[in-house]
Amino acid sequence: MANDEAVLKVYLSKYKHRDITSREVINLIQVYRSLTYRLEAFVFNNGVRKDLLSLEGTIPVNYKGSFYNIPVCIWLMDTHPQNAPLCFVKPTPDMSLKVSRYVDSNGKVYLPYLHEWKANGSTLQTLVQCMISAFGELPPVFAKPRNETRAPYPVNSFMPQPSGYPFPAVSPPQPGGYPSVTPYPTTSNLPYPNYGTPYPGLVNTNGPPFSPPNTTPYPPAQPSLGTDVAGGTITEEHIKASLLSAVEDKLRRRLKEQSQQSQAELETLRRTQHELREGKSRLEDILTRLQRERTELDKNVTILQEKEKELESAVEHLGEQESVDVDEAVVTTAPLYSQLLNAFAEEATLEDAIYYMGEALRKEIIDLDTFLKQVRTLARRQFTLRALMHKCRQKAQLAC
Repeated sequence: MANDEAVLKVYLSKYKHRDITSREVINLIQVYRSLTYRLEAFVFNNGVRKDLLSLEGTIPVNYKGSFYNIPVCIWLMDTHPQNAPLCFVKPTPDMSLKVSRYVDSNGKVYLPYLHEWKANGSTLQTLVQCMISAFGELPPVFAKPRNETRAPYPVNSFMPQPSGYPFPAVSPPQPGGYPSVTPYPTTSNLPYPNYGTPYPGLVNTNGPPFSPPNTTPYPPAQPSLGTDVAGGTITEEHIKASLLSAVEDKLRRRLKEQSQQSQAELETLRRTQHELREGKSRLEDILTRLQRERTELDKNVTILQEKEKELESAVEHLGEQESVDVDEAVVTTAPLYSQLLNAFAEEATLEDAIYYMGEALRKEIIDLDTFLKQVRTLARRQFTLRALMHKCRQKAQLAC
């Protein structure tokens, strides 16, 4: 079941209600295990081609106390369940279609349930049950007479052709006089011209309310289901040929389904491989960048260790030396710079002296006359030093 859900998610990727459709299909194939699903191209009457999900296989029909496997095909619109499905009877080469109020000459199925399809109330299981009930009343197929010369049966003459084939398909003339297949019917000549919400791919969907047409009696030469030309029951050979054909079709569908599933899984693996390769490339870039940063970090650590050794050596050297004379610690490169430095130091001391003279006056340590006399002397010397520094700066071409 989990595998079916994964495959259906891939098949129903373009469906508007993917989850609802997937759940209905899984519930249906669990009840009717002979039905299988696949994704194929469907061509509408106006030439529009869409990839739709089809359910193909047999359904058990009780006719006069005996059960018969009737081959059918159900196409789900991409708007399911808003629009009703398209149902067809798909006879095997040993069967012939029997036209009735429920099936036309092309195998298309018409039911009141399809005509009254409701998006919120109708289900696929109920649809199949309605088909079983209708086919039990009027069988849609009958066995070909044993002595009939069999011409090649036109495959899918009543169904849309797979991709790459024109639509509608017309079978070539046969030696036994097999008539050409009629084109796919338009909705204007269908018994039930309007069922459910109109689908955008169909033409002439508007029509009168549902009223089954009057059916005409079938030619007596046409045998019904369960009889041959002589009017007897179906022989074991007919049943055996029908079963062999059904098994062959089922095996072919299974193989195609497995092939499509393998292709989907392979595509998933390819995408995963591509993502893994991109991730590997990104990881390699990150690893290269980390290695480069580690190299730079090791280099910086080495430089830091060397500087630390130099600092330790300098500290030890300073510890061995005696006290440093401040006057000898600073040595200028030229006499002009030395004169500028001495003038600046003396001017700074005069600034401090004037400040402390003011503090002494404030605290009444000295009187006003002494303060004014000393400040005038210090200020005159300070002016001289500032003029000297200005001249030295101009001489040395320094900023003034």
